[in-house]
Amino acid sequence: MNISIIKKLDTLLKRYKKIQFMLTKLDNISNRDIFRSLSKEYVQLSSVCNCFIDWKNNEKNILDAKLLLKDNEMYKLAHEDLLISLSRKSIIEQKLQYFLLPKDPLDELSCFIEIRAGTGGNEAAIFAGDLFRMYTRYSELNYWKVKIMNKSEGDKGGFKEIIIKVTGKGASGNLKFESGGHRVQRVPQTESQGRIHTSTCTVAVMPEIPKTERINIVNSDLKIDTFRSSGAGGQHVNTTDSAIRITHLPTGHVVECQDERSQHKNKSKALSILASRIHAAELNKKRMENASMRRNLLGTGDRSDRNRTYNFPQNRITDHRINLTLYCLEEVLQGKMDVLINPIIQEHQADLLASLSD
Repeated sequence: MNISIIKKLDTLLKRYKKIQFMLTKLDNISNRDIFRSLSKEYVQLSSVCNCFIDWKNNEKNILDAKLLLKDNEMYKLAHEDLLISLSRKSIIEQKLQYFLLPKDPLDELSCFIEIRAGTGGNEAAIFAGDLFRMYTRYSELNYWKVKIMNKSEGDKGGFKEIIIKVTGKGASGNLKFESGGHRVQRVPQTESQGRIHTSTCTVAVMPEIPKTERINIVNSDLKIDTFRSSGAGGQHVNTTDSAIRITHLPTGHVVECQDERSQHKNKSKALSILASRIHAAELNKKRMENASMRRNLLGTGDRSDRNRTYNFPQNRITDHRINLTLYCLEEVLQGKMDVLINPIIQEHQADLLASLSD
């Protein structure tokens, strides 16, 4: 293992032991804020420090076994111990490398998912509805809450556009690789001759930025329009201009919200989406400027990105970024997306490790 990494781990271990001692002091125990802060840091350091302690013990075992090899009577036993310790060494070092990967604080946040129908007309809108249900079911399997922020329904079903909020720890980290272009190949319901059509949708996943960390959006930079919500009639028909359209003039971002009956609630929703969209655009800009990764697995939500192809006749789904092809399309559409998400997270981590080595 690299000497600089060992020095860094030694520093972390010293801090870990210091916090361990500080947590036993009565002054710190009686101060709720200090105790909470120390406990949080202690938990964050526990995994990597315990693994490093395990590595140091294993290194000592290797050294001891090598010394015992010089003893003829102990040679056989020492040789067996040495082989075991050497095999453990590579396993422990892999764990340490994983713990040292830079953690993205945004990964723990909730997120917004924007799904838009692309080329393909009504069929694209129907496919946008399929993607919406897929993400909803995946969220339910992870015990995350899903709330529709805004939607524009298609003429034959599905959605021309739908924005949902997925609330739950880790939602952003798990779903961030969904951003980009999604292509479907199937025979549309409206196709009388059984020909396979290709339609597309775009998905954009943005972490929900906490209010305390949002960029300051100046009111003078906003153009706010109100209009009457569209939707079903009946006793709850909207007779007031409660729907909101906010345009951020410096960037050109436009957000609409009309799902609430209250104009104030729609405005609050729209501002939260706008803040996340501006933040996501800034992140993508920085990522493009400082591209140190071998591959950019994180899509932008643009049509030019091509993440996946969903081929219904062959029950096949292909992720083009990592050349992964699976024949379980129906299961994936039912929300069992881990077979797609886990491999790309692993590829991303492998690229990060390679970048660290460089």
